[in-house]
Amino acid sequence: MSVMILTACQAQDKLISKPNPKKIVSSISVKESLSFDSIEIEDHLNQRKMIQLADVGFPEQGDEQELDQERIIQFAKELAGEIDTPMRNPSLSESGDVTEGTNRLILAEDELVDMMLELSPRTKKLTLPIYETEPTVTIEELAGIDEYERASFHTYFDGSVDGRVNNIQLSAEAINNYVLGPGDQFSFNKVVGERTVERGYEEALEIVNKEFVLGIGGGICQTSSTLFNAIDQAGLEVIQRYSHSREVGYVPSGRDATVSWGGPDFVFKNPFDYPVILRAEVLDQTMRVKVFSHHP
Repeated sequence: MSVMILTACQAQDKLISKPNPKKIVSSISVKESLSFDSIEIEDHLNQRKMIQLADVGFPEQGDEQELDQERIIQFAKELAGEIDTPMRNPSLSESGDVTEGTNRLILAEDELVDMMLELSPRTKKLTLPIYETEPTVTIEELAGIDEYERASFHTYFDGSVDGRVNNIQLSAEAINNYVLGPGDQFSFNKVVGERTVERGYEEALEIVNKEFVLGIGGGICQTSSTLFNAIDQAGLEVIQRYSHSREVGYVPSGRDATVSWGGPDFVFKNPFDYPVILRAEVLDQTMRVKVFSHHP
């Protein structure tokens, strides 16, 4: 386990931990009417998009400039942002309601870049290299998953600060009833998602470079820090954690986990050979996370 003090935002790595992904292949049809100035791409849903090659780093016809590989890489990254979907295991609510899981989709950016670098005038259409992995836990395996409480941790907050309370509530809802199968990794940023006004997050104080500033989603680090202490007590394996640049008041010194979109993430892993489930709630100015499993 490594703990780092973050002084500047760092790029977030793509974590691909699910075994045996399968490639999704769509049928390819050639449209001879297309010129090499543009190319049609097709995704896993047979949805098609026309792109102008000059817009993604290719020289225009007759132009002797070389390929702009950095622009091609950026194009692949942006496209991955539209396609990539995190895997989610089926889950079980406290009332016993079951929610089905969803498969994970990943666009292989390096593979797409290689494909585009090898384009020839004969290429009229590309099928994107998209890989799919199924959930690691079945609905049947949820039976009894919340019988044993492995750990519980809570923190307190000021209920009069509306924006902060709202952000803690939204992020808690995102991780509530989350199931990790054996070997699964949990990325806070991927599970909670981007904190935007459109997704309901509000402006509140957050720590940036040792200073308190207003930012959309301020307060969610209380959720990630509460989660860290709970999963640490439960024996889950911390893969990546960063501390704030100054102390926070809701957890003991050095027991926090700062997160930001596009910057630091909090990542941990289920090291057990059975699944675990996270339960998170916000009630009476208290943020609480519990970890349950079939076994002690």
